[in-house]
Formats: sequence, C-alpha cells, structure tokens
Amino acid sequence: MNTIGDSPKFQEVVRTAELVAATDVPVLLMGEVGTGRDFFARRIHAVSRYAKHPFVKIHCLTLADETAEDELSSLRHGVLYLDEIADLSAPWQSTLLHYIETGQLSLTGDSDASKGAKKLDLRLIASTAKDLKSRVDKGLFRADLYYRLNVIPIELPPLKQRDGDIPLLIDAFFREFVKQKRIIAPTISKAGMKRIIQYEWPGNVRELRNFCERMFILFSGREIDVANLPVEIRSFSKPGKTDQSPFSLPSSGINLESVEVDLMLQALDKSSGNKSRAARLLGLTRDTFLYRLKKYSIEA
Repeated sequence: MNTIGDSPKFQEVVRTAELVAATDVPVLLMGEVGTGRDFFARRIHAVSRYAKHPFVKIHCLTLADETAEDELSSLRHGVLYLDEIADLSAPWQSTLLHYIETGQLSLTGDSDASKGAKKLDLRLIASTAKDLKSRVDKGLFRADLYYRLNVIPIELPPLKQRDGDIPLLIDAFFREFVKQKRIIAPTISKAGMKRIIQYEWPGNVRELRNFCERMFILFSGREIDVANLPVEIRSFSKPGKTDQSPFSLPSSGINLESVEVDLMLQALDKSSGNKSRAARLLGLTRDTFLYRLKKYSIEA
C-alpha cells in the first residue's frame, strides 16, 4: 500500500498528510477498513520530527492488556498511534484528554488521570472506521476529547470513490510482485479490467492487493479475462444497474460533437484540469486528448 493514485480525493488526502506531518497537533484518520489508515499514520511519523523516535501502535481495545501497558511504559518520545479510537474506554478517554491538556500521561489509564502521570513528548495519531461523531452524540465518547482529536481530520476515501486509481494500483502491485517473486506478471483484458473497476471493493485497497497477488500467482504470464475473475467480481452489478449502455439515444437524435465536448469538459472538471487524468477518464491517450482539445478549441 502506498501513495499511488491520481484521483482528486486521494491526492487531497496525500497533500493534507504532508502538511500535517510538519506539525505536532493530534491527527484523526477516518476511513473504512482497508483504506490505508495505518499506512498514513506511519507516513506521517516517517516525515515528522519524530521520525527517529519509536512508532507505537496500540489498538484501543487492548489498552488494559499488560503488553500494551509495557509498550507505553517504554515510550517517552515518539508517535503513539491509537487504532480504533472509538473503542477507547471511559477511563482512558479521561487519561488521553489529560495528556493532551497537560503533556502528562498516566500509564495505567487510571480514572484519576493525574495519578502516576509522567511527562512525555508524544505525537498523537488516532484512527477509526466508525462514526466517532455519532458515538459522541450517543454519549459513548467524550465530546471534549473528540474536538481535541478532531483538529485536523483526514478522511480516507473508499476505493470505489477513487476514480481511475484501480488500474494504477494494479500495475504497481504487479510490479511489486515481479520483484518479490521473480516471475512474469499477467495482463488483464479490457473486458476484465472493466469488471474489476465496476466492482465496489468493500475491503478497499487491502482487498485489491490480495486479489492482485492471487491473480499474479495463478495467471503468471497469461491474460486474465472476465471468466478468470473471482465470482464475486465476475457477477457483480450495482443495484438498479445492468450491463446495458449507460447512454440512451433520444428519438430526436443528438449532436455527437456537442456530446464529445461536454464529456471532455466534465473530465477536465473531475480531474481538476489535469489533462493526463482527464484523458484516462475518457479512455484516451494524452496525445489524442490534446488533439481533441485543439480540434474543438477548448481552453484548458
């Protein structure tokens, strides 16, 4: 998993993470399972002033465990990454709030947050796949702690919202596996790639990577077509959707050039003016797209 992706939503996350890394404020990473919350937490650590200090990840459900307590006891400087912050117990919520306000952390999570507290220099990163604001509204999570953690929220988009990124990620994963396994990568037919892109990937990038590794091993040096895809991808269709064309020709006909110009303008808008990304959205090469811009005198 990495920062590969041209979609505007994903690039916004990358830019925000880079800006946040230069600060010491708490960060809240939100996103579905498999969207890369752990990766971005480690990325922020790697380019922050804490890069040479430890990165300690603790799942909030395990904070009562001795192992977690031992890890905290040895941590004086570094990044404390609290995974699934929504599951933090009430005593630990008080302890964490006390640390944010005073810089002192009780290593036992005592409800009296000042008891046995030690002065630490930690960068806090929290993450959750749950709706934390909803838990605040239900009284399950402290509102004051939520607003302290929510200074710079970063919401990672699910893969189904990252237009055009799936082929880029597949290519990157295949190249990674070629280096690891020393065998020839498979290719994917146009029809196969269309089905892969249409699938909603509930497990997000993590699921896509696992799929790529499976296909890489089973079809090394061969072409992957629709029939070779796992059944859940091969048979997937969005609710209310069919394999029919998304366009319906009106009985009165259309002006094809006007439709083409409109689609090109939409592609430019969705790609924030990036011509290479706009070309990919339309299934064109960059040179072909530039030629058509010139042909229709489109300023971009």
